[in-house]
Amino acid sequence: MKNYQQLHQFQLPPNFRGRGAITVQFWWLVQSSLFAWSPQFMYGWRRFLLRSFGAKIGKNVIIRPTVRTQFPWKVSIGNYSWIGDDVVLYSLGEIEIGAHVVISQKSYICTGTHDPQAIKFDIYGHKITIQDQCWIATDVYVAPGITIGRGTLVGARSSVFKDLPAGKVCLGSPAQVIKDR
Repeated sequence: MKNYQQLHQFQLPPNFRGRGAITVQFWWLVQSSLFAWSPQFMYGWRRFLLRSFGAKIGKNVIIRPTVRTQFPWKVSIGNYSWIGDDVVLYSLGEIEIGAHVVISQKSYICTGTHDPQAIKFDIYGHKITIQDQCWIATDVYVAPGITIGRGTLVGARSSVFKDLPAGKVCLGSPAQVIKDR
């Protein structure tokens, strides 16, 4: 019988998290308490907490208290962007979100993946770029390594597995260009 993965052989690459284990654990503690427990209107407080851990957060960014991110030091968000309830910024790799971007509730921005051919289940982080003025509607999945072009709208419940051009309306799984925005 063929072995496809042997998880006991898995090793995290050196400096994969970008910070030491104590900093990572401290962030997770802060995120699950001070961040998550903050009242809805305390956007400035959540921006402060993220910036304190190295995130690059622009002016007047709205981040809901139920947003989650693995490693905030790998996240940048441009001015006036909105990150909705229950959004996951799974930042094993860098996540770059432009200005005036909306990422609606329950969307999952996933930079991490594993090598399906590697018996050791090697892990990777691939940067995701969401350019200015995009709207990622509710419950959208964005796969590792994706760029979504300026002004593109990705419809609800879509899955993005390849780069999307600028100024389009895209939807489906996989997301396809439907029309100009």
